[in-house]
Amino acid sequence: MPSVARSIEIASPPSVVWRWFATEDGLRQWITPHLEIDLQVGGSYRLRNEGQDTWVRGTVLEVVPEGSLVLSWFEEGSDWVHPARLVFTLVPTEAGTRVSLSHDGFPGIGKASWPSTVQAYERGADRHRILERLAEVVGDGQPT
Repeated sequence: MPSVARSIEIASPPSVVWRWFATEDGLRQWITPHLEIDLQVGGSYRLRNEGQDTWVRGTVLEVVPEGSLVLSWFEEGSDWVHPARLVFTLVPTEAGTRVSLSHDGFPGIGKASWPSTVQAYERGADRHRILERLAEVVGDGQPT
């Protein structure tokens, strides 16, 4: 299945990295300050990407402390019929934690030109660099 995937190694254990996933304020510090989320399974969220007018909304599909956060992902005002998914996973390593991000489900969004959407998300993943921002905030200390 086509996906947009990125990963990074962070020199902190999953328990430390997860602190930045465990609260709305923690997530705002590295994903976007324009985030509102009810961080429980079935909870809703809405965000606006930095420097863009694109709003995304969805539902929290899975929360596994120190393991994963899975969200449905729907671009408001787009021609999408169904949401895609955004999946974050944390895996302990000898050096700390491997954090992976994956956008998937693009064939199911109901848009005939979904392959171009995958290409746009590839460019966006490189431009937004949210995993690198996560690594920076983890290195800076506790979430506010």
